[in-house]
Amino acid sequence: MKCDLHVHSLHSGTLPVAILRHFFLESYSAPADVYSTLRKRGMDLVTLTDHDSIGGGEELRKHADFFLSEEVTCRMPSGTYAHVGVYDLTERQHVEIGRRRNDIVRLLAYLSEQRLFFTINHVFSSLTGRRKVEDFEWFSGFFPAVEARNGQMLPSANQQAAEFAWNLCKTQVAGSDAHALVSVGTTYTEVPGARDKEEFFAGLRSGNGRLCGESGGYWKLTRDILLLCGEMMRQDHWTVLLAPLVALVPAGVAVDYFVDLGFIHRWGTAINGPRPTPKGLLGTLPVRQKQQMA
Repeated sequence: MKCDLHVHSLHSGTLPVAILRHFFLESYSAPADVYSTLRKRGMDLVTLTDHDSIGGGEELRKHADFFLSEEVTCRMPSGTYAHVGVYDLTERQHVEIGRRRNDIVRLLAYLSEQRLFFTINHVFSSLTGRRKVEDFEWFSGFFPAVEARNGQMLPSANQQAAEFAWNLCKTQVAGSDAHALVSVGTTYTEVPGARDKEEFFAGLRSGNGRLCGESGGYWKLTRDILLLCGEMMRQDHWTVLLAPLVALVPAGVAVDYFVDLGFIHRWGTAINGPRPTPKGLLGTLPVRQKQQMA
């Protein structure tokens, strides 16, 4: 069975960037459109991982192949922030998670008590801001799974995440992190032989998941942001006045990627060791891991 374990809809809220948060959504994709796109692209199970929200589930709960999930923004003891994917939860669990997301100790205790499957997302990206060494100690000791392939992250960030997970014998998952429909379902997790949701998660927990699809890149992210700008102008006509600023998007993405490259190098070296990540990480991993990442 296949499932994109990281995908957003218009229920992910506004972009958390200064002035932009007042009029720019993280995604303009309607849940129904996300669902139909995922199904067309071969997903057997469907979920949404909106930021701190399960609002999109109201429209999709009628589908037998849909389950509730979310991407939780949590505060680490160091004062930094991290994104945690939490899967197959109930409305009550969502409420309780919201109450605990600024206290990582209480949050992790609750997730473990409820036996929920959860991951630490895009570990080697500057997306959520700065990082500290003690954050990785929490990721290492208390998170059972790592997002090792994110469809918006650079290949080097995904390689470092995969190496981090492999060194710690953690479950690896993949998801598109799609905010625009064009990227939905292009990166996903597959559990061979699973016949339903329960067997899918059982396969993940036992390490039988496969990471499928593409990583991110400059042109891909630039395309997706431009598409989001187009959706913003289509829905809020007055924002057409901002059209001249769209020309700055390619430069902005380039700056962001240079920042991310520095972040990846710094923390990849600090956490995984000073050796360079091999080209095509598959060439140096044992057979079982090669199969998982194929």
